[in-house]
Amino acid sequence: MVDLEKAPPARSPEGEPVSRADGEGCLVVAVRLPVRIVALVLVLPVRMAWDALVVAGRFLRDTVLRPVGRALAWLGRALFVWPLVGLWRYVVVPVAKGVGWLGNVLLVVPAVWVYRWVLTPVGRALAWCCAGVGAVLTALGRGLYAGLAWLVRYLVVVPAGWLYAWVLTPIGHLLAWCGRGLARCGRGVLWCLGKVVTGIGAVLYWTVRILLVLPALAVWRWVLAPVGRALAVVGRELLDALGHAWRIAGHLSRAVGRALAALFRWTVAEPARWVYRSVLTPVGHAVRDTVLRPLAEAARAAGRAGRQALRSARLSVRQARADLRRTLFGEPERPPSVDRREPSGAKARTLGSSTTALTKD
Repeated sequence: MVDLEKAPPARSPEGEPVSRADGEGCLVVAVRLPVRIVALVLVLPVRMAWDALVVAGRFLRDTVLRPVGRALAWLGRALFVWPLVGLWRYVVVPVAKGVGWLGNVLLVVPAVWVYRWVLTPVGRALAWCCAGVGAVLTALGRGLYAGLAWLVRYLVVVPAGWLYAWVLTPIGHLLAWCGRGLARCGRGVLWCLGKVVTGIGAVLYWTVRILLVLPALAVWRWVLAPVGRALAVVGRELLDALGHAWRIAGHLSRAVGRALAALFRWTVAEPARWVYRSVLTPVGHAVRDTVLRPLAEAARAAGRAGRQALRSARLSVRQARADLRRTLFGEPERPPSVDRREPSGAKARTLGSSTTALTKD
């Protein structure tokens, strides 16, 4: 979003506001206003097109893309996620558990039994045999090592020590003395070469400095630096002009949008609302009261009459079927009904006789 509020003015170390025009020339101040006007004219169509695209994009997102995305998400869940979850939960997991149980029963348990009762004893026996063989081989190796060490000591080491002490050491001392002499001669030659190279380097340094460095420094100080400062001022003014133009274009675009919204409201929305409230709603109520409600009442009355006719026909058919059954097979025998309820006087007499019998006893 573009910041439409002005930045607070810069302040000096004493706390007083400082204007940027104080340190700028009159040419910059005179050129600033035309540049900003031209930038506003160029940026205003771009800003209005950008705001129109933003509004269209939001409308498209809220009305089309979001519902379509939700529908696609639900369809994806229905077509892919739920079948895969059901397949995993009700097919893959039970099959895996069954295969794991079969593998445990058919492979792991026999393998553990074979390892515990077959391979472990055989391995221990082999380890014991290998330990005995290793001890024998160790004894033989120690004897051979002692013999070979004695032979190497007296056939190789002692002659090599004598050769080093009485032949190679004197020859090495002689070669070292010769090398020290050659090194002294080489240092003298290198010192002379160093002086020559230092002189040549100084001549080349001052030549390059006078012919290249000082002209390049003058060009940088008196040509490139002023041009760069001017270009920096121009670029800063252009950026400021574009920023101001963008903010002003935003205000204008908002005003145009509000004007178009008001125009649409007063030319389309308000007339449509008035037509709906003042014309369509009374017409709808009249149609409902004069046509739809009588039709609904007539339909309900016809439905009630039809249900009553069906009920009467059903009762007539049931009665005719009962009469036919009675005519063909006779009246069915009914067991005698026993009235379990006794009148209050009989109940009182029964209670009195039971009390008299208990008293006699």
